[in-house]
Amino acid sequence: MAQIIDGKLRAAKIKEELKIRVQALSGKGVVPKLAVLLIGDNPASKTYVSSKAKTCEELGMFSEVHHLPENVREEIVIDLLKGLNADTNIFGLMVQLPVPKHLNERKLLDIISPHKDVDGLCTVTAGKLIVGGEKGFVPCTPQGIMDLILSTGIELKGKRAVVVGRSNIVGKPVAFLLLEQHATVTIAHSRTADLGAVCREADVLVVAVGVPRLITGEMVKPGAVVIDVGTTKIEGRLVGDVDFEGASKVAGFITPVPGGVGPMTIAMLMKNTVLAAEAHLTRK
Repeated sequence: MAQIIDGKLRAAKIKEELKIRVQALSGKGVVPKLAVLLIGDNPASKTYVSSKAKTCEELGMFSEVHHLPENVREEIVIDLLKGLNADTNIFGLMVQLPVPKHLNERKLLDIISPHKDVDGLCTVTAGKLIVGGEKGFVPCTPQGIMDLILSTGIELKGKRAVVVGRSNIVGKPVAFLLLEQHATVTIAHSRTADLGAVCREADVLVVAVGVPRLITGEMVKPGAVVIDVGTTKIEGRLVGDVDFEGASKVAGFITPVPGGVGPMTIAMLMKNTVLAAEAHLTRK
């Protein structure tokens, strides 16, 4: 039976460490502040934004939410982002995704200053991750995934890693982070032939496609580390992209849904915001 990777417990430890750093910043007259832009009334997005604001408060940080209507004109959003970029009291700035279809998501993300891009999603930040060397902010969910993988004690050098999903938010960046740790990485997706055979090669399997219970126990290599990023609500209950019951009988380590990757995403957003505040002090 697999050992459960407890994301709640790990996230709580990270937040305790961040509290100390926030107190140190406050002693120097700097309080980390995160600004979040929420467009429309997507229930899941509103829940995520509320959780971020609550966590900021718990850590002694500030947050502000700018809630715009679904039909807002793009130029209004752009002007707001530019104003928040210029606000020296704000260290972290993010747009809650997804945005309404009439808005150009990439255009909006790329307005955010790389110094404030705590979500790690603007093109400049993504480019730094790909080329290596001096990084910008690492995207929150991939950063949390890597923390959970490394918490198992696995040595990634030379291991086979399979990432199922190729999104800009999770799949692609986590693949590059695994490459940095010298894993041999395969990115699988909806057009991958014989997905089961590909997954069974993985010492580390990261699944982020949004298809509930796509990965069964028969598709998991015995002893593998399995990270389930998916969250789909079925009959009022969250389920992941991995069939937890079947996979947990085969894997060596596995994340639950909920309570696995989710708490780590917010913890890493807080970490990036604190890093942004610390970097601001060094630039002064």
